[in-house]
Amino acid sequence: MAIDSIKVSLREKGVRLTRQRQILLELIDQTGQHLDAERLFQLAKEKDPKLNRVTVYRTLKMLKAGGMVDELDLMHHEGDQHYYETRLKQEHAHVICLRCGKVEEFFGEPLQRLRKQIESHFGFQILLARTEVGGYCAHCQSLRALELERARQHGLADAVLASGVAPGPGAPHRPRAKRTA
Repeated sequence: MAIDSIKVSLREKGVRLTRQRQILLELIDQTGQHLDAERLFQLAKEKDPKLNRVTVYRTLKMLKAGGMVDELDLMHHEGDQHYYETRLKQEHAHVICLRCGKVEEFFGEPLQRLRKQIESHFGFQILLARTEVGGYCAHCQSLRALELERARQHGLADAVLASGVAPGPGAPHRPRAKRTA
């Protein structure tokens, strides 16, 4: 488990594992979600009402600097927010739905093959690899197909396909603001 090796690493560096740091580590490691600092703060505050935002940010900074957690942008789906996860032994890719924001983790041999291919092709020693793939999950593909059909009925399908944005329900065309990185 990643959290056990983090605790050992903190002890070796002479960093005290306070109750509040323990809470934050457990939340990052065990929620099964990619949490941003604000959500991490909210969840931690439920466990310890005395915990404050400064503690969250300082702890995240320390864990990042020590290589114990990764900071992810997840295709900037929610704007400029960053998300955190404990470093895992096995590399994985994050697969992000650009419509609903669902994040899946992909573990598998194809990632290892890609790593070896890059190292071989470029004569490059990879120390860290982060892979993010953006697209539409199965559910959002179904919704998009329905929206495209609705747009075709209103003569807007070409505009929808070109923009990647579908008209909202009940309106012939309602452009949505695109998020920028």
